[in-house]
Amino acid sequence: MQLYKNILVTMDCSPVDDRILEHVAQLALQNRSKVFLLHVVHSHTLDEHRALTRNADILLAQGCQKLVDQGIDAEVVQRSGEPDEQILEEIQNGDYDLVAMATHGHSTLGQILFGSISKTLKQKISIPLLLLGPE
Repeated sequence: MQLYKNILVTMDCSPVDDRILEHVAQLALQNRSKVFLLHVVHSHTLDEHRALTRNADILLAQGCQKLVDQGIDAEVVQRSGEPDEQILEEIQNGDYDLVAMATHGHSTLGQILFGSISKTLKQKISIPLLLLGPE
C-alpha cells in the first residue's frame, strides 16, 4: 500500500534542508513517492529577490538531483511572497499526502520574534505534517 504518493518538502535553503531530505528520501523510497521541493523566496527589494532566487535555484536543483540519483521522482516548486501564505496555498492547490519540514529549534523568544511556519501549518492543514527538529 502506498501511504504517501506525493510528499511536499518545504525548504528554506539552509543546512537543515539536508536532514529533512535524507529522512524524506527514505520515506519516498519505501512508498514509491514523488517528492516536491518547495521554497518560497521572501524578499523586500528587487535586487534581494534576484539574489535569493539565484541561490534557491542552485540549492533546490542540488537537492532535487540528490533525490533523482537515488531513483526518486522529484521536482522543484518555487514561489515568492510570505512563506506561510505561499506554503498554505501550495498545499491547498496540490495533491499532497504529507508535508515535511525541518525546524530550527528556536527558543520561545525566537519564535515570538521570528514567527513559526510549522505552528501555522499545524493549525491550518488537514494532511499529516512531519516535523524534524534540529540535531
